[in-house]
Amino acid sequence: MNRRMLLGGAGVALATPMIMTRAASAQTASAQTSSAQTSMSINHAMPPETHRFNVGKFEVLVVKDGSRASGAPQETFGTNQSPETVGALLEANFLPPDNFVNSFAPVLVNTGTDVILFDTGMGEGGRANGLGRLVEGLTAAGYKREDVTVVVLTHMHGDHIGGLMEGGQPAFPNARYVTGQAEYDFWVDPARVGTPAENGQKGVIANVKPLADKTTFIGDGGEVVSGVTGMAAFGHSPGHMIYRLESEGRQLVLTADTANHFVLSLQRPDWEVRFDMDKAAAAASRKKVFDMLATDKLAFLGYHMPFPAVGFVEKIDQGYRFVPKAYQFDL
Repeated sequence: MNRRMLLGGAGVALATPMIMTRAASAQTASAQTSSAQTSMSINHAMPPETHRFNVGKFEVLVVKDGSRASGAPQETFGTNQSPETVGALLEANFLPPDNFVNSFAPVLVNTGTDVILFDTGMGEGGRANGLGRLVEGLTAAGYKREDVTVVVLTHMHGDHIGGLMEGGQPAFPNARYVTGQAEYDFWVDPARVGTPAENGQKGVIANVKPLADKTTFIGDGGEVVSGVTGMAAFGHSPGHMIYRLESEGRQLVLTADTANHFVLSLQRPDWEVRFDMDKAAAAASRKKVFDMLATDKLAFLGYHMPFPAVGFVEKIDQGYRFVPKAYQFDL
């Protein structure tokens, strides 16, 4: 067994046991099979990874929409640093200096009243590369696309909005939508044409704009439903939002793309990230959000954190150390 295989296996060992709930057991095997056959044409021997836990009365289901090796880390993280500096930090954390794995983790939250999906993964466009497995994962966990009552978009980069449509129709036909007003206004503005944001705008026009009449646009402090509140964390995108879940005194913050690597973005929050559209504002949001999480000892779920993407942070010299979730929510 080589070193990379050993490291890859470690993440699996850290996963906590699945907690089966009433919402999952209520679905019959025949309904699961039917939904799987009609929701997408992709055929895998195994369903995607899912992870289920409770935040108070809220059931939280994390689905691995996919993952991929993404090349030289310094081309994405620490773009204002030397490859040697970035590589040294990775090696100090038992990671290879010349490659990294990027994964994608949409989240379903069942409040007992609403079934809320946060972000939609890659969708149809990712399936040729083994991505876009959200609906497949929901089906395996006992949910149908029709069960989703609210879809929340943290922001409008392609890996978050790609699954909104399926075969030219809304993938979640019974849902209403919630997203940030500032984010939507930026992407639909005709001023994006002819700029580096033009390709991203095309995805928004195709996937998000057709749903505008069913969308509620919110700002900092806006409520999605009782116990789910939006918070501004601009920088990664112009209107990037994060969301706080609170039930029975338990809390979880969905940090979306505030930090996109559990070492490079957290231990060095000032390092520039290729996909942060306003790099200074993104760094400021990282420090503000993760200072809050560290101070208040709150759990968070980051869209690109190592699956199941849930953990805590503690303050260290220049940034924060990621501590994966264990059994905190099982007790």
